[in-house]
Amino acid sequence: MSLEVNGTVYETDEEGYLADLNQWSSEIAEKMAIDDGANLTQPHWEVINFLREYYEEYQIAPAVRVLTKAIGKRLGKDKGNSKYLYELFPYGPAKQACKYAGLPKPTGCV
Repeated sequence: MSLEVNGTVYETDEEGYLADLNQWSSEIAEKMAIDDGANLTQPHWEVINFLREYYEEYQIAPAVRVLTKAIGKRLGKDKGNSKYLYELFPYGPAKQACKYAGLPKPTGCV
């Protein structure tokens, strides 16, 4: 499978995750969101950027429980809860946000 952004084709897996995370750009994230019928706002970008930093440090995409806890520590309790994260990413905060962040599918996600 693939995704086309600004005339360049990027390889993805069958679920739409970027095959090469080094090719990620904000334009790719925007295109993935548009294809899902979503619009990325500043709160979305806070989570996406957090995930990219997390992955850079730990070399793993966090499962939703770990993500929720880590977001709470970094961005505050009002953002570090499942309700808030599911409002931003209704298809699953870890799964959908990691996809937009160009990261592999988190472990434990089906």
